[in-house]
Amino acid sequence: QVQLVESGGGLVQAGGSLRLSCVASGRTFSDYAMGWFRQAPGKEREFVAAITRSGGSTYYADSVKGRFTISRDNAKNTAYLQMNGLKPEDTAVYYCAATNYGSSRYKSDYRYWGQGTQVTLSS
Repeated sequence: QVQLVESGGGLVQAGGSLRLSCVASGRTFSDYAMGWFRQAPGKEREFVAAITRSGGSTYYADSVKGRFTISRDNAKNTAYLQMNGLKPEDTAVYYCAATNYGSSRYKSDYRYWGQGTQVTLSS
């Protein structure tokens, strides 16, 4: 089992920045590719970003490319999502997830999920 705990969400003005953290425990963190997903009210959970086990490759949804950066520190068992230039449409609950597969855009490939952290943009 892998336990994932997200933090760093909050209320921020449009154009602002937040950094989300996801701390993993229970298994060897570097055995898992990590992803960030988000779910807005009334919408499906959608892919945001993913990173390979070593952190050597990253992938982004078109909607966040150039604004968000995913990273990881395997020594700290932590994945991050740096979010800059936030927009009202970024309002959602953000989830981190872990997969034994290579990094994936598909939520069905992720076995372990955190509880989510709320990000709310104020206009």
